[in-house]
Amino acid sequence: MRASLSMSSSSSALRDLPVLLVAAVWGSSFLAVQRVAEPGTAVAMLVLRFGLVLPLLGMVAWPALRRLSRAEWLGGGALGLVLSGIFLLETYGAVHTSATNAGLIISLAMVLTPLGESVLSRTAPPRAFLAAAALAVLGVALLTGDGGLRPPSLGDLLVLGAALVRSAFVLATARVRAVRETDMLALTWVQLAVATAVFAAVAPAVGPSPWAVARLYGPGQWAWLLHLSLLCTLFAFFVQMWAVRATSPSRVSLLLGTEPLWAAVFGITIAGNRMGPLALVGGALVVVATEWGRRTAPAPVRRGETEAAESEVVESEAAGSVVAESESATGVGERGPEPAPV
Repeated sequence: MRASLSMSSSSSALRDLPVLLVAAVWGSSFLAVQRVAEPGTAVAMLVLRFGLVLPLLGMVAWPALRRLSRAEWLGGGALGLVLSGIFLLETYGAVHTSATNAGLIISLAMVLTPLGESVLSRTAPPRAFLAAAALAVLGVALLTGDGGLRPPSLGDLLVLGAALVRSAFVLATARVRAVRETDMLALTWVQLAVATAVFAAVAPAVGPSPWAVARLYGPGQWAWLLHLSLLCTLFAFFVQMWAVRATSPSRVSLLLGTEPLWAAVFGITIAGNRMGPLALVGGALVVVATEWGRRTAPAPVRRGETEAAESEVVESEAAGSVVAESESATGVGERGPEPAPV
């Protein structure tokens, strides 16, 4: 019996390791962005990052891409435009603030998404969740404003904007009927392709071309760029797809929730970020509040429940309803893995 329990525990730990590695890799992404991008080269870097990913992902997604309908292409393309906004806000935010702040602030999406879901579904969230949300807001105020001693930086505000848009993206993905049953791999490719096209169109107007930036990169910068492309994007996506089948979405969500901790670790130990006493308290509050919020978030509305609700609302008010994107605020659940940060 003990041997069986030991083997089960060991097997569970082995399944958890890749997901925990994804959380660590994502936590390092803000530091990586700071190593390869400046305000004038941020968009060009995004073109290079996803330009490396798309051919590899496309080879795997090709059979599913061939089966997409016109509506699915359009729906995925519309979501890709939103995704481009998220990446632009996160990337510009990351180069204007510390890696630690960026990683902690973006984690607010875990709290903001269930709040948005409650608003759209017209259901009151649990009091414990509202308390967690208030604690998260207090934590961000202390983290970014040093207890009111200074205003938040431009980078802090941009990353906060990215967290808001990311939450809207999660909710929108569930509401777009055309992509509800779309293969996740194909949908991700379409979204990234559209986002990359946006970056390529914008890049010449805001800085040097991607090719010029690529020529300026040394071995160290190329290593960080490959880290962003292959690990933070490609590796993370496939691990999530595997993990939600090999283990429970709730467990995946819990492990991925350690991302802000890793962001703080990398920011302080490698980037040399220094945080005052109040900022340290604020960072700790953000971590505690997002995890508390994840555990107390209202249960998502399932497709069947949503369709029934839609019918009732249409009859009475001619309005739509909302479908939850996932089993938790992280976007891991029915629809599959969430987009990688920066």
